[in-house]
Amino acid sequence: MSEPEEELREDAAEKKKREKRSWRRKKEKREQDEEEQVEQEEQHSEGVVLRGIFKLGKKSHDVLLTRTRLTWTPIIPETPTGEACAVQPGVLLLQDVFAVKVKRRRGAGQQSGGAVLGVALFCCRRRGRKLEEDTLQLHNASAEHTHAWYNTLSELIAGFSSRPRYVKVFINPSSHKKEAVHIYREHVAPLFKMADVRTDITVTERKGHALSVMKECKLDEYDGVVCVGGDGFVAELCHALVLRAQLDANSPENPVKSSLPLGIIPAGSTDVVSCSVHGVRDPVTAALHIVLGHLQDVDMCSFSSHDQLLRFGFSAMFGFGGQSLARAEKKRWMPSSRRREYALVKTLARLRPEDCQLSFLPAKRSTSEQADHRDQSPDLEAEQTWVTKQGLYLSISIMSIPCLSPHVPRGLAPNTSLANGSAALIAVGNTSRSEFIKHLKRYNSSSGQFSFSFVEAHTVSAVRIRPWSLPAAWSEEESEEEEEEKGDPKTTPIIQSEGAAFPWNMDGELVEIPNEVLVRVHQRLITLYGEEVEEVESNASCSCI
Repeated sequence: MSEPEEELREDAAEKKKREKRSWRRKKEKREQDEEEQVEQEEQHSEGVVLRGIFKLGKKSHDVLLTRTRLTWTPIIPETPTGEACAVQPGVLLLQDVFAVKVKRRRGAGQQSGGAVLGVALFCCRRRGRKLEEDTLQLHNASAEHTHAWYNTLSELIAGFSSRPRYVKVFINPSSHKKEAVHIYREHVAPLFKMADVRTDITVTERKGHALSVMKECKLDEYDGVVCVGGDGFVAELCHALVLRAQLDANSPENPVKSSLPLGIIPAGSTDVVSCSVHGVRDPVTAALHIVLGHLQDVDMCSFSSHDQLLRFGFSAMFGFGGQSLARAEKKRWMPSSRRREYALVKTLARLRPEDCQLSFLPAKRSTSEQADHRDQSPDLEAEQTWVTKQGLYLSISIMSIPCLSPHVPRGLAPNTSLANGSAALIAVGNTSRSEFIKHLKRYNSSSGQFSFSFVEAHTVSAVRIRPWSLPAAWSEEESEEEEEEKGDPKTTPIIQSEGAAFPWNMDGELVEIPNEVLVRVHQRLITLYGEEVEEVESNASCSCI
C-alpha cells in the first residue's frame, strides 16, 4: 500500500472516530435533556407541597418541596439586558434523607432553646458503593417558617414504611480484632440516634448465645435485627432468624421466610455476606442502608444429613475449603490473616482429592417463573432428573450468593445473584497442585477461574454429596495436630460427630459430618438491609499463593 493510500485510510479512521465521539456527546446531551424534562414533569404533576426562601451558604435560594424531592435554585438578579442567567437547580431525594432537625443558636452550656436558625437535613451521598453521611443546611431566622418546613419534612420522611424504629442489636466482642464494640459505638450508634432508631443491645458472651436469645425473645416488638461481627456471627444470626420462623410456623414442610430483616455491620476479617449486599466493608454504609430501610430479599440454603437439619446458610465448601478451615481453627492464637495463610499453604502442601458421588438438580426455571414458585418442594424435585457423577474431587462449593470480598472482587460464585432461586455448584476435579493453584489465583482477576478442563460450574437448585472413602485418612494425617490442640474449646466445631468425620466450611464455620449432605436452595428466605451488587470495591489481595 502506498503512503498516500495509508494517509487517506488514517484520515478516514480519524474522521470516523471524531464522528463517533460527536454522536456519543449528542446522545449523552439528549439523554440528559430527557431526564431533566422528566424531572420537571414529575415535579409539576406531583405539585409543590411547600415553597420558600432559604439561604444555602451565603446565597438566597428558591426552595421547592414535593412529596419525593427537595430542589433549590439560587436567586440571581437579572442581567442589564433583562435576561436571567440559566442555573442548574440542586436536587435532594427525600428517600436519601434519614433525619430532620431544627438548627438553633445556643450559648456555652445551653442545652435547650435558643434562636432558630433554620432546618438541617441529614442525608446520604453515594461515592461508588459507599454511602456517606451528609448535611444540607437551610437557613431562615423565622421560627414559624422553619417549624412549618420541619413538621412537613418530618411527616414525609416518616412515610417510608420500610425504615426501622426499634431494632434488636447483637454485638460479638470477639470478632476479628475485637473491634466490634468500638465500631458500633463510633460509627453506628450516632447514626441510629440521629435517625431516632431505638435499640435493645445484647453483647454476646459465647458461641451460640445469639441463637439462644433469638429462640426466646419477642420478635413482634422489633422492626429489625442488627448484628455486628464477622461471617461466623452473621451465619449464626441468619440461621437463628430462619430457624425461629420455622418454629413459629410449627415446622412446615417447606421453610418459610424470616419475619424480620437483618442488618449486617461488618466487623470481621472477610465479611463475605456484608460485601455481597453492600459492595464495601464499611460500617457507615451498612448503618445507612439500615436507617434508610434499603431491603434486599436473599436466597438461603438448608443443609441436612440423613433427613436431619444441620443449619440454614449461604455457602458450603467440601474438600479443600473444609480442610483449610479445619487447620485454621486449630491456630486461633494466630492473627487472622496469618492464620488463613498458614492453613492455605499447609492444605496445598498436603493436597489430596476426596472420592465421592456428586448429584445435583439443574436449575431450569427463569427468574419470572421462580417468583411464582419460591421454593423447590420435595415432590417437584422428585419429578426432575438428578445428574449424578462419581469421581475424585479436590474441592466442591455450593453458594446461593456471589460471596464477594475484597480478596475476590467478583465473588467466589460470580455467575449467581442474591435472589435468583438457584445456587452455583463449582466442582474441581483431581489435578496437579500447580494447576489447582492457577485456578485459585484466577479468583483475584476478573474472569477465567472456571476455564480449566478439571473445573465444572453448574447452576443448581439442589446438591447431594456422598463421600465414598472413609475420613480415616484425614484423621490419621491430622492426628499429630489434633493431639496438640486436644481439649481446647476454641477449636471445637459447632457440629461434631461421634467418630471420624469430614470437615465442611459452612459460611465460615467448621462443621464435621461423617455422612452424605443434602443442600437445597430456598428462594428469598431472608431479607437483609442492603442492595444487589455485582462487584465489591477491592483494596486487598491474597499474597499467600
